[in-house]
Amino acid sequence: MKVMLDSCVWGGAKTSLEAAGHDVIWIGDRDEDPGDTKILEEAHADERVLVTIDKDFGDLAILWGMEHHGIVRLVNAPARQQGPTVVKVLAQYGQLLFAGAIATVEATRIRIRPADD
Repeated sequence: MKVMLDSCVWGGAKTSLEAAGHDVIWIGDRDEDPGDTKILEEAHADERVLVTIDKDFGDLAILWGMEHHGIVRLVNAPARQQGPTVVKVLAQYGQLLFAGAIATVEATRIRIRPADD
């Protein structure tokens, strides 16, 4: 699956995702962060699931109706657990995410908001 990691996600998460066979871009590799709107637009155009810690992407998707191929929001995830956590979420919910779902991932639960039909 194609994945974009927001710059707020630990860069080491990229290694875990690539080892699981995912095609990963990390915004932190860039000289400048383009901002949330541009990141979500780029992720959608490139058909990537966006992984973030930031609540603002949910607002862009839900309140402003921006198109996307899934958003995974990690809540209080320790840096070294972010990659393995996302690997599990993509394995279980990848198709729902790609169809436009939003996953909020906490230590003890995962909430999925399916895409609006």
